[in-house]
Amino acid sequence: MENGVAGLGRTLPKDRGSCPGEILIIRGEDVRSILEGRELEIADVIERTYHQHTARSGGLPRSTFLRVPGGASNRIIALPAFLEGPFRSAGIKWIASFPDNVRIGLDRASAVLILNSLRTGRPRAVLESSIISAKRTAASARLAAQQFLGASRPACAGMIGCGPINFEIALFLIILSPNLSRFVLYDTIPERARTFQSKLLALHGDREISLCASAEEVLERAPLISLATTSSTPYIGDLSRCPPGALLLHVSLRDLTPEAILASDNVVDDIEHVCREGTSVHLTEQRVGHRNFILGTLADALRGVLPPRHPDRPLVFSPFGLGVLDVALGCFVEERARSAGLGTRIPDFFPRAWEAR
Repeated sequence: MENGVAGLGRTLPKDRGSCPGEILIIRGEDVRSILEGRELEIADVIERTYHQHTARSGGLPRSTFLRVPGGASNRIIALPAFLEGPFRSAGIKWIASFPDNVRIGLDRASAVLILNSLRTGRPRAVLESSIISAKRTAASARLAAQQFLGASRPACAGMIGCGPINFEIALFLIILSPNLSRFVLYDTIPERARTFQSKLLALHGDREISLCASAEEVLERAPLISLATTSSTPYIGDLSRCPPGALLLHVSLRDLTPEAILASDNVVDDIEHVCREGTSVHLTEQRVGHRNFILGTLADALRGVLPPRHPDRPLVFSPFGLGVLDVALGCFVEERARSAGLGTRIPDFFPRAWEAR
């Protein structure tokens, strides 16, 4: 594993080595091979990007949700963004979420990321992005856990929802807290919980990994809980059974009722972005008519300006998911793919200039 994040402290090559008219296609297995085992580097990229976003060193328009036929939860989301600084790129993630895919042996989410030059505006790379999306989400959750747990490192973590996102979060949490010796799991599809259990045991067989009969049982047993489900409507209304000061990584955003949100201290990644699209935080804002129940953002915590939390209340971190994180990690992957000769280069992808035709 490399130390640090290569490329962040120097000027990157012009358009990262691309030739005029060329585009680079990076498939999922190449993305996986580049990111595998680089959790600390990924976490560093994500933390730096949060600081850049706070400094307004980039642009982050609202995500666009395209609702499509076939199910109330089916949607495709466009997340555009650009970053100045060392990455100096624009991009857009186009990610589809079709929850019923898991019943036919496909992943719920599929995604591509297009990276554009800020010099010419031209797309220079297209990357499979479901892996990038999962890794940046897990790194964000790990950063929140590191920040809000402080010196405390719980021995048990609970996972509600047993898919790829929570699996990545589990791996990142183990790196954060090596003494994390127990996991408790729950999924509405028991077979997915068993698959999650066997995959985690294959990598970390020294951990105790047990299955729970309900989400409520997970809440009772773990002081650190990650929720990554496909729920579109809140179903958890009572957090009183959580251990005092529990941390909930509310990655799926729509699991908690307004009552549960109001009974907690709440931190988000971006207040304007998360207060929309029927998230639990958005529903709570609609209920009470204000956002005063939000303590602040993860970036506020990183800068040391977040108001103090109540030690006995649960703390809920609700990250909407920022496109700047995808662009940053996509650039990280692209640079390494070009250096390693990975990906498929398509020359003359773009037509000749109009004057030259």
